[in-house]
Amino acid sequence: MAVVFDKTKGLTDKAFHYCPGCTHGIAHRLVAEAMEELGVLEKAIGVAPVGCAVFAYEYFNCDMQEASHGRAPAVATGIKRVLPDNIVFTYQGDGDLASIGTAEIIHAAARGENITVIFINNTTYGMTGGQMAPTTLVGQVTTTSPNGRDPMLAGYPIKMSEMLATIEGAAYIERVSLHDIKHIKHAKKSIKKAFENQINKKGFSLIEVLSTCPTNWGVSPKDAMLWLEKNMIPNFPLGVKKEVE
Repeated sequence: MAVVFDKTKGLTDKAFHYCPGCTHGIAHRLVAEAMEELGVLEKAIGVAPVGCAVFAYEYFNCDMQEASHGRAPAVATGIKRVLPDNIVFTYQGDGDLASIGTAEIIHAAARGENITVIFINNTTYGMTGGQMAPTTLVGQVTTTSPNGRDPMLAGYPIKMSEMLATIEGAAYIERVSLHDIKHIKHAKKSIKKAFENQINKKGFSLIEVLSTCPTNWGVSPKDAMLWLEKNMIPNFPLGVKKEVE
């Protein structure tokens, strides 16, 4: 019988711990497939965050390093400078990258560190109970904004891709989404390109991935996909924000 689909060698056999309908699993697969297709698994080193993806080191079939909350870009910088021929990537959520790790990601981009960053944006602190995150939408209800995010009290959502695109050291910044098959296929191409940039020594690349959190959003997995498309994409427009040829 012909094999029409096979699990990527970039993932281990460990079962994901993510909630039903969470798209972290899809993002993991895309990253793993990209590394496998580029033939870099044997020399890849990933840096896991603190957050829902804290156990990423159990899932990616390559060398992995755990980082303190928000410090993944700093850890990746150290690894890449010591081992410049290795492929180094971070996998971070919005609380990790856009809140406690804001300084680390901005300065890694400013230095033009030749690393690949996968940034998962689901507008909430998923692991710790669904609190308001830097990317939470105006009016969005969370456990710490029960009446919806009020910009007069909590400010506005931070558009990390747009902000990082203004930094001279950034080589490639793109925002993608996982809400349907078409966009998932495009997200894989973008993630693969971010790794190719590192292989070609082009510098700092970041792919922001719009993702779902059905549990903390309080909706079904199906409705979470629709909620992302209807609410997140208008606030976080998809597309390439910067690309240095």
